[in-house]
Amino acid sequence: MGEAQAIATAFVEARRAARALESYPGNAPQDLGTAYRIQDAAIALDGRSIKGWKVGRINPPLDAQLGANRLAGPIFADTVVAPANGDVPVMPVFADGFAAAEAELLLHIAPGMAGARPVTDAETRAVIDEVRLGMEIASSPYPGINADGPAVTASDFGNNHGLVMGAPLLGWQEIDLCAIPVRTLIDGAVIGEATAATMLDGPYGAVRFLLANLAERGIDISGGTWVSTGAITGVHQVVPGQAVQAEFGTHGSVQCMIGTTKVV
Repeated sequence: MGEAQAIATAFVEARRAARALESYPGNAPQDLGTAYRIQDAAIALDGRSIKGWKVGRINPPLDAQLGANRLAGPIFADTVVAPANGDVPVMPVFADGFAAAEAELLLHIAPGMAGARPVTDAETRAVIDEVRLGMEIASSPYPGINADGPAVTASDFGNNHGLVMGAPLLGWQEIDLCAIPVRTLIDGAVIGEATAATMLDGPYGAVRFLLANLAERGIDISGGTWVSTGAITGVHQVVPGQAVQAEFGTHGSVQCMIGTTKVV
């Protein structure tokens, strides 16, 4: 078994067993090419259906060192929750690993996209057929998943462990997504406020990055896919029992309770 396969196996088995990994299970990747080889091996080993992809930012100076300012990871269909009005889902995390919640805008790439990839916001809007409010649940069995850098983060599914899909953003085509004021609250206390204007080239830029990333990796999304476009107010660590809410100005909010991952 090659090292990428061995690392992928360790992560998938730890996730299935809801078991923490005290240290990285092998030589930590130092570049994104190696990280995505591990991620791709883990996706194949895991075998679940993918409903979307998370996109996360890579900050300076690591963006220059790694040759990218974003990273991607799969969002498995069975970890996506679209609660009915008023329902508050319980989103599980690895209590002995790393866990965080992130307010995000969710953009859906329409099925059947063909031809040249979009290069402008207008062209990107043309391949989108829905936008929703959302919250990514970032969690990994390995507590050092973020502290060890973006390549390590990418290697374990981009540190994704779930997605809460809020209400559709009606009339999104005419709304400046980067102007929506966003707040994140944990147990009723505001812990982050921002707009997507702080996120590089914004949510549409995240879509363009993902399209290029998946094309380079030979991953087919011709059937359409969701894109969780990046943490707007930051990556906020959470623990089981906490209540998290993401507010998107007058457009609505998304909320959940944090629970504990069970053995699959």
